[in-house]
Amino acid sequence: MKKWMKWTVWIVSLFIIVVFGYAMYLYQSVKSTADQIYEPRNPVKPVSVTNVTGGQQVDFNRKEPFNALILGVDERAHDRGRSDTMIVLSVNPAKKKVLMFNIPRDTRTEIVGRSTEDKINHAYAFGGVDMSLATVEQFLGIPIHYYMKVDMEGFSKIIDLVGGVNVNNPFAFDYEGKRYEQGNIHLDGAAALGFSRMRYDDPKGDLGRNDRQREVLKQVMKNTMQFSSVMQLQNMLDELGTHVRTDLTFDEMKELILDYRSDLEEIDTVEIKGTGKKINGIYYFIVDQQEKERIHGILKQHMEQ
Repeated sequence: MKKWMKWTVWIVSLFIIVVFGYAMYLYQSVKSTADQIYEPRNPVKPVSVTNVTGGQQVDFNRKEPFNALILGVDERAHDRGRSDTMIVLSVNPAKKKVLMFNIPRDTRTEIVGRSTEDKINHAYAFGGVDMSLATVEQFLGIPIHYYMKVDMEGFSKIIDLVGGVNVNNPFAFDYEGKRYEQGNIHLDGAAALGFSRMRYDDPKGDLGRNDRQREVLKQVMKNTMQFSSVMQLQNMLDELGTHVRTDLTFDEMKELILDYRSDLEEIDTVEIKGTGKKINGIYYFIVDQQEKERIHGILKQHMEQ
C-alpha cells in the first residue's frame, strides 16, 4: 500500500474514532441529565373523576396522543413556593397538532387530598407536583400523562441558550424598569421572564398574562426543536439538570424526539373563560360547570385519533 493511502486510511480511522467517541460522550451526557431530572409521580387519591388515568405510560412507538402539565414554579428559600404558571399541552401527532392552554392561577377549585376549595396554584404549595397533577386532572376531567416542572430562573437561562424569543407584543408597557414596545420584539431570557409575568397593566389582567406566557412558550418550543448547536448542548444539559424535573424517562424522551418532532406542525391555543369574584375578601377566578364541560369536550375531541 502506498504511503499516502496508509496516511489517508489512518486519518479517516482516527476521524471515525473521534466522532464515535464524541457521540458516545454526548449520549452519556444526555442520559446522565435525563436520569438527574427524572422524578416519578406519587398519585394523590382520591380523584373523583371517572376515566382519569394520568401517569400511565404512552406508547410513543404507536404515536399515541398524550397530555402534559408544565409547572412554572417560583421557588423560595425555605419554602416550596407556588406554581406561578400552569400550562397544559395536549399532543396529538395523528392530527399534527399541539393544543395549549393556561389554567389561571387564581382558579377556585377543590384541592385534591385536602378536601378544601382554594386557588389552584396553591396545590403546589400544599403538596408539590403530585397534588398539582391530581388537582388539575380533577378540574379538567382528563388524564395528565406527564409533567415538567421548571423554576423561573432556569426558564430564563434556557431561553438565552436557544437564542432568545421573538414575540408579537399587543401593546407597549413598562415592567421592572424595562420598556416593552408594541409589535414584533426580540427578548432575551430576563426580558422574556418579565414579559410573561406582568399582569396588572394588562387590560385582560391574568388572562392577558396567560396569552403572553403561551406566546413565549410557543417560541421556546419552536427554537428548541431547531436547536442544533453542539457547542451549546452541554450548557443546555447543565441548565436542564439544575432547573427542570419531569417524569419522562430517558427512553421516552428519545422516542418522543425521534417519533413525534417531525409530526407536530401546528400549535393551537384555547382560553378558559370565567369571572372574577371575591370570597371572604380573597379574589378568585370562577370557572362554571358549563365552561369546564366545554374545555373537556375540546380536549376529548383533540385527543381522538
